[in-house]
Amino acid sequence: MDDSAKMGRGMMYLAWLTVLALLSFGFNHWLDKRDEERYQPFSEREGEVVRVDIQGNRQGHYLSQGRVNGQEVRFLLDTGATLVAVPEALARKLGMKKGQAGYAETANGRSRVYMSRIERLELGEIRLSNVAASISTGMEGNEILLGMSALGQLEFSQQGRTLSLRQHRATP
Repeated sequence: MDDSAKMGRGMMYLAWLTVLALLSFGFNHWLDKRDEERYQPFSEREGEVVRVDIQGNRQGHYLSQGRVNGQEVRFLLDTGATLVAVPEALARKLGMKKGQAGYAETANGRSRVYMSRIERLELGEIRLSNVAASISTGMEGNEILLGMSALGQLEFSQQGRTLSLRQHRATP
């Protein structure tokens, strides 16, 4: 095989690899966009009960858009977390104040945390006030772990890939 044939074959392989990479990127983008729609919680009021349904993503995690102190955030529901855990950089943007310092054992190892409180937490039509939280120096990203300090105030059940949260409150 001469050099021009080898170069032609190499260019053909490169073209196929480029096409496959673009298809993979496009498919992953489509899946992410589809999951993005699932992050919007469905809320319904049933008398004195507010129900919010959240769809699981491809990895089986429950993520949802919500609000902390009136600002839009994304929650990752985590029944294994004692407190609502907020990455330090995000806590600054949300105007959260650092309280007593301490350490927490996380899946990523030991992390420095500061006790804090969330004045107002909203998940769909669910409203919680004065929620215990921690500001974590070891967390990165923009997702807030919605731990048991919030989830413990709610009833929750899972059916298939849907997680239903219920809050009992007086009808206004």
